[in-house]
Amino acid sequence: MQFPVPDKAEVRRSRVELLQKLAGLGLGAVTPLAFAPLHLLPLLFIGFGGLFLLLERTRSIGGAFLLGWLFGLGSFATGLGWITEAFAVDAERFGPFALPALAALSAGLALFPALSLAAARLVAGRRGGARLLIAYAVCWAAGEWLRGAVLTGFPWNLAGHAWGFADAPLQLAAFVGVHGLGLVTIILAALPALGLSLRRAWPFGVAATLLALVWATGAARLAVPPPPDVPDVRLRLVQPNVAQSLKWEPSERRRILSDLLTLSQAPGSSGEGPTHLLWPETAVPYLVAEEPAVRAAIAAVVPREGALVTGSVRRGLDSAEGPSMRNSALVLDDTAQILSVYDKVRLVPFGEYMPFRAWLSGIPKLTEGTVDFSPGTDLSPLPIPGLPAAVTLICYEAIFAGRGSGAAREAGWILTLTNDAWFGRSWGPHQHALAARMRAVEFGLPMVRVANGGISFVTDAYGRERQRLALGVRGVLDTALPAALPGETLYARLGDQPFLIAVLASLAGMAATRRERAA
Repeated sequence: MQFPVPDKAEVRRSRVELLQKLAGLGLGAVTPLAFAPLHLLPLLFIGFGGLFLLLERTRSIGGAFLLGWLFGLGSFATGLGWITEAFAVDAERFGPFALPALAALSAGLALFPALSLAAARLVAGRRGGARLLIAYAVCWAAGEWLRGAVLTGFPWNLAGHAWGFADAPLQLAAFVGVHGLGLVTIILAALPALGLSLRRAWPFGVAATLLALVWATGAARLAVPPPPDVPDVRLRLVQPNVAQSLKWEPSERRRILSDLLTLSQAPGSSGEGPTHLLWPETAVPYLVAEEPAVRAAIAAVVPREGALVTGSVRRGLDSAEGPSMRNSALVLDDTAQILSVYDKVRLVPFGEYMPFRAWLSGIPKLTEGTVDFSPGTDLSPLPIPGLPAAVTLICYEAIFAGRGSGAAREAGWILTLTNDAWFGRSWGPHQHALAARMRAVEFGLPMVRVANGGISFVTDAYGRERQRLALGVRGVLDTALPAALPGETLYARLGDQPFLIAVLASLAGMAATRRERAA
């Protein structure tokens, strides 16, 4: 009996295709090392440059889709590995879901780079070179924008975040936002690969020139001194570093509140007491609005004629289905009165609510309780006595480009309350802090970020960190409040409109020239 002899060319082609797929997966897996907290920048060029070279060798739209999906799968599996820490907080209930959740999230998010590469191959046709590079960069940046907009949105580890180790290149976001910065980043990362493909020197020269231009533009912006700090304001950021496993234990409630009060009253390094106290997201494990004794205890440490802002769960009665739970920021004075409230608008899926509950009713959410949180509706700046009004962002909300843009026009600073204790000392809190800092750059507003377990920090209106409390540290940070820049940034005025117009115009232009060639 004779067996058919496989065609050697076909075998070789199959091996090459397999190696390309493995290379795509591997490049995706190493690219997140270019982001916080490691910022190994050469891997940005290796990852996105290598992906461009693989795309050049992938002529079909289906093949480009698969390549993008494999790259995305590797990238998200590595870059989002920290989410498994949240399942370890209550390992008995949630531990078995950790790896399946990471795999499902990575596979789902990988559809965005898959669509980006498929779209790039579609508009570029079967050609490579500079035309494919532009299509690749534009479609990738558009895919990242869609990732932040579709369904609940998850704009994490965007290409523009790779520059978080330096203040100068981040300044481009004040003009074109983080997505515009991401578009420039992908072009920069792919140009050396284009030079290798063409065996020409000019792409390296263009890359060097573009990088120098971005850096010089940012450096020139940073050379203009920011306005003086807001007068007669001394903020105290309180970072209690409460373990998530203890946060909602009834036996720990009094100790947690007592520690917050102790830290709030600790002597300051300057000898002057604070005028305002800032506590993190859900800092107090009580329903503060319904506990007069708790409010009285808090009021005892509130500076006279000042205020305290704390995160707290709040129960409302405004839902047609009955009581609703809100993740809120409360402003209290020294008479125990709640002066103003901000309710978190953008909630965390699977954490604060279960999306598609009708189909996923058997899966519990990670946070305490069985009731879904309800989103707030008011994005107005939060009024705080003795301070400029604040754009208030609670945790997850701060990662979205342009978030709070309407409120930013009437505000003097950005206040972010968060609880990253869910993620221990993993990469997650570092990536989260950097994503939040982009809002300061975009709007030209200083940011004050108060975290339960870190990272708490204060930036000026250029997004430059002035002070910080590191991850896993219990303590306080006493600081002045930096002032906002005079006038609005270009991004604050126009948002993502210039970026989206550039993307649509580029795609339309490439599509039109492709039709002309076909004709």
